[in-house]
Amino acid sequence: MVERSLKQRHVFPRMVRFADIDSLGHVNNVRFLDYLEDSRTGLLHIDPQREGGRPFQGLVVARHEIDYRRPLTFRPDPVRVETWVSEIRPVRFTLEYEVRDDEDVFVRARSVLVSYDVERQAPRRLTGEEIAYLERYHVT
Repeated sequence: MVERSLKQRHVFPRMVRFADIDSLGHVNNVRFLDYLEDSRTGLLHIDPQREGGRPFQGLVVARHEIDYRRPLTFRPDPVRVETWVSEIRPVRFTLEYEVRDDEDVFVRARSVLVSYDVERQAPRRLTGEEIAYLERYHVT
């Protein structure tokens, strides 16, 4: 179940899978991109559909930045991938993330997403509906 906090962060619980663990005994750095993608998919595709709206279409990731703060090891309880919007522009927006539990932040990350018209093979402007949805998670 997806929760929303009072700080307008989208909260996605993510289990640490055995397949995520590398030979050093912690979540491999590349696997964290899966954690971000799972949260982003929940925020931009699954949740809008559950609410009776349209999922975002034609988004492309233009940039990822990740800061690895602490090793994350195999554990029985999920971590939270908290996601929020830090910037909204006419054609793109920026998502910020923390992969965390109650005590530790394991990863801080940022993604820039560009709205894209697949048929024209060109960037497109965000719709008013998309901007209104993103504003719900816009934390400054």
